[in-house]
Parts: sequence; C-alpha cells; structure tokens
Amino acid sequence: MAFEYTGDGALDYFPCRYGKSKLLFRGPRRALQGDFIAAMGGTETYGKFVEHPWPVLLEARLEMPVVNFGYLNAGIDVFLHEPQLAAASEAAKVTVIQLLGAQNMSNRFYAVHPRRNDRFLRASSLMRSIFRGVDFTEFNFTRHMLSALKEREPEKFALLEVELQEAWQQRMTALLAKIKGRKLLLWLGEFHDPAHSDTLGHEPLMVTEAMVETLRPLVADIVRVEPSVTARSAGTTGMHFSALEEPAAEMVPGPLVHEEIAAALAPTLRPFL
Repeated sequence: MAFEYTGDGALDYFPCRYGKSKLLFRGPRRALQGDFIAAMGGTETYGKFVEHPWPVLLEARLEMPVVNFGYLNAGIDVFLHEPQLAAASEAAKVTVIQLLGAQNMSNRFYAVHPRRNDRFLRASSLMRSIFRGVDFTEFNFTRHMLSALKEREPEKFALLEVELQEAWQQRMTALLAKIKGRKLLLWLGEFHDPAHSDTLGHEPLMVTEAMVETLRPLVADIVRVEPSVTARSAGTTGMHFSALEEPAAEMVPGPLVHEEIAAALAPTLRPFL
C-alpha cells in the first residue's frame, strides 16, 4: 500500500523541509536548536491519518521537543542518502530510529525510487534471469511485486529474501555509522488488525531477531514494541481520513498503537536526557 504526501483527508500534516533537504516531513516545522529528540522512521513514525503520532505523545511525556523526521513510504535508502538528517542527529540529545522493513531498498535484484522507496523502478538482469517469464512492467510497488513472486516462485523467492536481508544489515550498519550522537532503535512489531494477513510475513518485513541483535553494539538501546491485540483490533477508530482513504487507513497504526509506542519509549529515553 502506498500513500501520497498530501490529500483530501481531514488532517493538515503541515509538510515541511529542513535545510536544503528535498524531503517533506510532518510539521509544523521545528527549530533544530536547544535540547530535542529526533524521531526517524517511515509512515508509522509520520503518523498518517493520526492527529497525535507517537513523536507528539512522547514529547508530552518527556516535556522535551521531539522533531518528527518520519517520511512516508520510506526505506533505509532515503535516510542513508539524506545529509540533513545526519546534521540533525548531531544536534539532538537522542535519535530514535524506527526499524524499517527490508523490501524498500535498491539491491542486486531490483532498484527503487530514491525518495519514494516503496516504488519499484526496474528489475536487474540477475532478477530477470532467475524469475524467467515474469513481466516486471506490471509492478509499480515493491510489496506487490514481492507478494506476487513469492506466490509464483516460492523456492526462488527464498534467494531474493536472503539478498534483501543481507542488504538490510549492510545498509543499517552504514546508517548507524552516519547518525551521530546517542541512538536508540525502535522495533515496532506487527501493528495490523489481526484480521489482515500478509503472505510476506510480519512487520518489519523480513527482519529477524538475529538481524536486529547484530546492531545492538552500535546503539544505546533497542526498544521492542509489540502492539496489544486491543490496539491492533481498534481498526480506524480515532483516525482522520476521507472516504476514499479508508482502505489505506486500515493498513497503518491507529492512535492506540501510537500511545503504546510512546509509553514504551519514554522510560528508556529519560536517563539520556
């Protein structure tokens, strides 16, 4: 599922840029001065369709500004190649980095859009040689493509999954080296309504506990949040969207999940402030 930066929904996200960045983050725009916490992540950190995403709730709990650097449809690549975020992390007291799935990255098998990382651009010659007979022009998004390949060629898909997992570890290691100061990883588990199933597995896609543990020496701590059944089952309660956006709203975390994230992060962050 993909989301555009603006739409006809009920919320105003006050999209803003920092410095010379080309990326639109959720506003209102904040001054990157004094004591603040930087929150980096994807659509879940941005808080699509949610009035008070977890960075706002965390700010209220800690009584310290939390700047939302969540970016819609982001993969690791968009943060790795954005110099403004490295500068922001250097000024922040702590940077919280949401662990993103392995599907939205360029790799030996396929390329993604440099900013809209969920957009599938092209398959490599290696990909075409392994998945012969697949018409890759029918795919616009990585998730759709990967789901289709897993269904059609499950044994060959295992090769692709290994490639993505190896690329994820390399890319995350590089990102953590680029982000300065104290770093904390947010590992957000499955947040979809239990009624929704995905053939690709749980969120973050293709990321295993062993993969995350390799990053532990590079960060101050790892906070794992497994949303409760109550939060996952709340559906779109408390969310803001137009009638046409309801299917998209069903695929992102609702207000209760955001509250549980903020509640889990606050006690771990307090000693660093």
